[in-house]
Amino acid sequence: MFRLIRYLLAIMESIVQDIINGNIESFKMVYQQYHTKLYFYVLKCTHSVYIAEETVQLTFILLWEKREKLSTNFNISTQIFRIGKSVMTDLLRKQQVRNRHTQTLVKDTTTWHVETDISVKEELKRVYNSIEQLSPIRKNVFKLSRFEGLPHKEIARQLSISPKTVENHIVRAIRQLKNSLLLLLLLVIY
Repeated sequence: MFRLIRYLLAIMESIVQDIINGNIESFKMVYQQYHTKLYFYVLKCTHSVYIAEETVQLTFILLWEKREKLSTNFNISTQIFRIGKSVMTDLLRKQQVRNRHTQTLVKDTTTWHVETDISVKEELKRVYNSIEQLSPIRKNVFKLSRFEGLPHKEIARQLSISPKTVENHIVRAIRQLKNSLLLLLLLVIY
């Protein structure tokens, strides 16, 4: 029994030494033996397929890249899971930071949208108030043109006026609206 344990320890030490020496076949064998176990361990801890996949990939990349730092005093599974736990912790920290930044961004964006919506509503209110100050016929012609989307000929037919008169009312309405909105803008600025 003691011999068997010593034999298994010698094999484990040999595998670690082979990986340290850059033996790709030993590395592949270790990967085949432990990648699924590590994946399910991380999945059980995090409940995240993404983090489990990333952890396994990064763990084996680090294992290979830093193979000279492996210890023959510990079996390979202990070292793999130690690296994996460290990688998993780093990924969870990064995810928390991303989540905080996303929450801040969403909060800021929501605040910006609310402020923008209020600003747009105020501007629209000013425009509607300016439209309401137009003379009754000009207001009616403007609304039929811009809100109803009717062509000049149809407005002329409905109101029993000439298409040229419709055009004149729209041009004057736009000019009057520009002037009143410009005046409002100047009052807001100063």
